[in-house]
Formats: sequence, C-alpha cells, structure tokens
Amino acid sequence: MESIAKRIDHTLLKPQASREQLVALCHEAVTYGFRSVCVNPCRVREAAKLLRGSSTLVCTVIGFPLGAATIRMKAAEALEAVESGAGEVDMVMNIGAAKDGDWNYVQEDIGAVVQAVAGRAVVKVIIETCLLTETEKRRACSAILAAGGDFVKTSTGFAGGGATVEDVRLLRECVGDKLQVKASGGIGSYEGARAMLEAGADRLGTSAGVAIMNGAAGSNAY
Repeated sequence: MESIAKRIDHTLLKPQASREQLVALCHEAVTYGFRSVCVNPCRVREAAKLLRGSSTLVCTVIGFPLGAATIRMKAAEALEAVESGAGEVDMVMNIGAAKDGDWNYVQEDIGAVVQAVAGRAVVKVIIETCLLTETEKRRACSAILAAGGDFVKTSTGFAGGGATVEDVRLLRECVGDKLQVKASGGIGSYEGARAMLEAGADRLGTSAGVAIMNGAAGSNAY
C-alpha cells in the first residue's frame, strides 16, 4: 500500500474546516504515510507543527479557488506559505486570462509564484479542466512548462467538475515526462484512484485518502 499512499495529497479545503478536523487529517496522514496534507493557507503553520518529525509534507493552495487574484498577491501568498512551513503549493491558474487567450499573462502569473518560492517548494498549477477546451488545456500545459512549474493539476473541486480519466490522459500526453500530473476532484474510492494512476497521474488530491487505502488493502493490489 505504500506506493499509492505516497501519491496521495490528503486534503481538507472546505471553508468550514475546523482545528479538530485538521488534527485528525494530520494524524491520518502520518498513520498511512501520505505524501502531504493539503490545507488552506491559514492552517499551514499549525499543520507543520503537527507533522514535525514525520515524512508527510504540508501543501497549501494559492489564489484558491478562482485563480483571479493579482500576480503580486499570488506571489506574496506563496512566499508566506513557504515561510510558514509549506513544502508544496498548488496555485490556481488565471482562468479568465486563459479564456481571453492571454497566455503571456498566464505564464507570468505562474512564473511569479515559481520565483517567489525559489526552489523551496514544489509548484503545482491547477488549470480547472472542466472550464477549458482541449486547445486551452494544451496551451495551459505549455505555459506551465515555460514558467518553470513542476505539476499540472486538473481541478480545484469547486468549479462543478473534477478529474476525469480522459483529462489525465490528455495532460500526460501533453507534458510527457517534462511535468508531473496531479488528478484532483471527485476521487473517492480505490477504484477511482487506480484509474487515475493508470491514466498517467503521478499524484492524487483527495479528501478520501483513508477510504482509498482501505480499498487498496481489500484488493491486495498495493
């Protein structure tokens, strides 16, 4: 089961998320050996304290969930997150700029976050696949590559659609081995997780990490 656990970002991003839930999330992450916990920026410092001494990283979200903050705001948010203990940041691409075809702005936006964390954190870029055409998805991948990002990520889970096997395959085709792919949004079972991994995902963002691990144990597959 270790192989799938190390691909899971155990996620708690609901606006009503409480400290009690954060403590439980971190405990589960350590118990199962998840790659990271993904929490809102205001919870980063506390999550880092709870996870101190473990191999689980703290991941947080930037410009979440709309991607519509200014470039300077996103860069500042990412810098504060890293200074507070985040080892990974999942930023939301400026989706409006993408729909405008302003790919120079999209690239600048991503590049500012990459520069702000200056190699201190992995940068995953959420492109919100459910809102994009295939051509836009391809252009988004090119912008992430040009800006120096590390991952292309499918979804926030807050825009009415999540990860699909088809989108994961498309993103993997677009980036090859130059970027990693994170599938996120609606992954609630071991079977769903396995389908995303088989389609080419390197990482899974899910609030159902424990259920996935229980399903993996039952299948004897991992």
